[in-house]
Amino acid sequence: MSSFFADIFRNNALNNGVLPVQVSEDFLQKIFALTNEEELTVDLEKQTITINEAGISASFDINNYKKTCLLNGYDDIDYLLSIKEDIEKFEASLNPSEGGTLKPY
Repeated sequence: MSSFFADIFRNNALNNGVLPVQVSEDFLQKIFALTNEEELTVDLEKQTITINEAGISASFDINNYKKTCLLNGYDDIDYLLSIKEDIEKFEASLNPSEGGTLKPY
């Protein structure tokens, strides 16, 4: 968690399965003030982080593609395999007379 991430760090973190949660400076200071007994909940589906005892939440942004990958444990190849049927349908629609096979250049 931070109030700022450089783009290259954010992208590298996401590519390695690490969720960089960016929150406001004010919310970050509230997190730093927590004791060891207090807990946070990060909800990727809802894109929120909550300080449980205080009931205070903040939202964070994440690219929908990367969110899907994190939620499903996908890397880039796994994601493409998960949409293989859609890719094949699209390919067939481009060149239906030849069974959908795209010609190389």
